[in-house]
Amino acid sequence: MPNTVVVGAQWGDEGKGKIIDLLADAADVIIRFQGGNNAGHTVVLDTGEEFVLHLVPSGILHRGKLCVIGNGVVVDPEALIAEIDALTHRKVPVDEQLLVSDQAHLIFPYHKMLDKLKEARVGPGKIGTTGRGIGPCYTDKVARTGIRFADLLDDAVFRQKLRYNVEEKNEAFTRLYRAPQVRFDGIYQQYVRYRDRIARYACNGTVVLNRALADGKSLLFEGAQGTWLDIDHGTYPYVTSSSATAGGACTGSGIGPRHIDRVIGVVKAYTTRVGEGPFPTEFPPALMERIRTKGKEFGATTGRPRRCGWFDAVLVRQAILINGIDEIAVTKLDVLDDSPTVKICVGYRLDGRVATEPPGTIDAWTRCEPVYEEHPGWLTDTAASTGPEDLPPPAQAYLRRVAELLRTRISIVSVGSKRDQAFRMC
Repeated sequence: MPNTVVVGAQWGDEGKGKIIDLLADAADVIIRFQGGNNAGHTVVLDTGEEFVLHLVPSGILHRGKLCVIGNGVVVDPEALIAEIDALTHRKVPVDEQLLVSDQAHLIFPYHKMLDKLKEARVGPGKIGTTGRGIGPCYTDKVARTGIRFADLLDDAVFRQKLRYNVEEKNEAFTRLYRAPQVRFDGIYQQYVRYRDRIARYACNGTVVLNRALADGKSLLFEGAQGTWLDIDHGTYPYVTSSSATAGGACTGSGIGPRHIDRVIGVVKAYTTRVGEGPFPTEFPPALMERIRTKGKEFGATTGRPRRCGWFDAVLVRQAILINGIDEIAVTKLDVLDDSPTVKICVGYRLDGRVATEPPGTIDAWTRCEPVYEEHPGWLTDTAASTGPEDLPPPAQAYLRRVAELLRTRISIVSVGSKRDQAFRMC
C-alpha cells in the first residue's frame, strides 16, 4: 500500500477511525500524528463489538501492526494508561504493538485546570473546548516550557522542568483566576508512577519510522479532528490547537514530505461540528434532531450532541486544496436514507453576492447564507449495499454530483458502522 495520510475534510467526526481501520490491514505501521485525547475514533468490528480510541492509533485492532503515537500528539499519561488497560482487558496485545515518540509533549493536571478556568472566564466567547488540557499543553509547547516524554524519563530534568511549570502556573491561578494552587510533590509522585507504567513504550519516532521506510514498509498516518478545526486553516478561533491537516503528518511524526504518496479526505454525506463556531448549513431543530438521532451524532469523547447540517461543498473543496487530497471517502450515506430531499451547499450568499470560497473572518462566516442545490432522496435502505451498483439511482446520482463539485473522485463509501458496511467505488 502507498504511504497514506487520512484526514478529516470537515469539522472532525467524519468517521476517520473506520477508514483507518479499513486501510490498516494493508499497512505495516499506523501513526497518530496530532491532537490528544480530545479526539475519539470509533471502530465497530463485524461482531458488533465497539472500540472507542482516543490516543492509540486505530490500527491497534489489527494483529501484528506497529502503532506509533507521534511527536505531534500531546499525551495525557493517565488517559493513555487507561486506554492501554481497557484494550488489554479486551485481549488486544497493546504491549507488542505500541510505541510513543519520546518527543511528544505531556499533559499535566494544571493544563486541565487552565483549560476550564480560561473557558469559564471568557463566558459568551467560549470556544467549546473539551477541558482536557489540550490547548494549554500546546501553548507550553510553543512557549518552549513544555515537558516531553523524554524529560519524564530523566528524573533530574523532569524535577527541574516540573517545578518551573508549577510555580509559573500557580502565579496564574492565584493572580488571574483566584483559584487554588497545585502542589509540586503531588504531581511529581503521580507522574513518577505513570513513568513506571509507560517508559517501555518510549522510542525515537523519527528513527523508527524512517527505518520502516528504508525496509520497504508502508505507513498509514491517522489524523484527528478535521481541516476546519486546524489551527492555521480552520474557522479560527473556533479551532483545535494542532495541525490537523496533511502537512501535520510530517511535522507530527518526523518523516519528510517526499515519503507521502496519497492523501485521503474523509467526509460525511452531510456535515457536523461539535462546540461553538460558524456553521452555514446547520439544520433547523426538527431535522437536526432526526439526523442526530439516526446518525448517533454524539461525541465519542465527550458525549456532547453534534450540530448537523447539509453537505457543504464549499468547505470540502477548500479542504482538498489545503491537504492536497487525492480521493474522498464518504461515510454515513445511510443516515440520509429517510430524507425525501437532500441538499448540497454550492456557495455562500454574502453581502449581496455569491461566494464559492470560504470567507476570511468569523464575522463574515456568521453572515454567510448557504446557496443550495436540491436533489431527490432515495427513500431506500442502503445499509446492506456491498457495491456502488447496489445503491439506488438517486444515491448514485448524489455521489456523482458531490464528486463533480469537489473535482475529486470518491473512492470509498460507508453505509453503516460495521467493518463490512463499506465498499470501494472503483
